[in-house]
Amino acid sequence: MSIEWSDLAAALGLVLVFEGLLPFLSPAGLRRAAAAASQAGDAALRSAGAACMAAGLLLLWFVRS
Repeated sequence: MSIEWSDLAAALGLVLVFEGLLPFLSPAGLRRAAAAASQAGDAALRSAGAACMAAGLLLLWFVRS
């Protein structure tokens, strides 16, 4: 398995675009989301992170196979 650097750069660019959408479209929404995340417990944050990683891996598997 070889990694194409252009694919990696494109993926990073898409991450940055998606990460910038919420602060651009709704700064107040981002503040509310950050406040809610700061109140959530470690287990809830870990579960959300694991679910996001699993969804990303599943998406990559579907796209690449």
